[in-house]
Amino acid sequence: MSLKIKDYKSITVLTGAGISVASGLRSFRGPNGLWSDPDTERLSKAQSFREDPANCWRFWGGFREQAYAAEPNQAHLVLAQLESKIGPGHKFTLITQNIDELHQKAGSKSVVELHGSLFKTRCSASHPDGKCDLPLYRDIESHADAVPHCPRCAAALRPDIVLFDEMLPAEAEWLSKKALRDCDLFIAVGTSGTVSPAAHFVEWAKYVGAHTVLVNLEAMNPPNRAFDREVLGPAEETLATLFG
Repeated sequence: MSLKIKDYKSITVLTGAGISVASGLRSFRGPNGLWSDPDTERLSKAQSFREDPANCWRFWGGFREQAYAAEPNQAHLVLAQLESKIGPGHKFTLITQNIDELHQKAGSKSVVELHGSLFKTRCSASHPDGKCDLPLYRDIESHADAVPHCPRCAAALRPDIVLFDEMLPAEAEWLSKKALRDCDLFIAVGTSGTVSPAAHFVEWAKYVGAHTVLVNLEAMNPPNRAFDREVLGPAEETLATLFG
């Protein structure tokens, strides 16, 4: 049974890495996920960036290049179209755990980047709130050892992403909680449901009385009973049907 957006006043969508697989980007978990590569975990720690910024930039720069070349798939486009149909007095918030900016490329406007973005940088030292636009190097290998530096204090710049053992951006966390508190429809798409705090978002939405839907390639194991409904299959196929 399809959902009618006119039946809901505030829709909150959470997306994970699974939504970008059809765009050619690897998910983090699973047999061929990024976490299957031991270097991924090592270079995803804040300590590694402090100790070896050049190697970290080489690693994340490669992923950045892949994300830059990727195109939004049908799932990204459906969510952007859904937002464009939201009428006056209604709300739509897209919370993403992804750092690839494919939602923005698809046309989504109200995007909360829970884990930051590969296409933004910030100072690693004295100016943690200073966002700097870094030109995208098309030939990432030729710049692999050229660690960019803060124009204010000359400390190394780093990708504006949440690394292991780091707190979520305060603004993103606040916006997410507000959207969950207000929503009457919550949809999770392509997420493993294992990374906190996003793993608990469905419970928070359920607590305020929202209808909760999981759109995922496979069922969660063990199942999360906070979801009222599961729609299984590739998101680029199932999302269009869900709102058909």
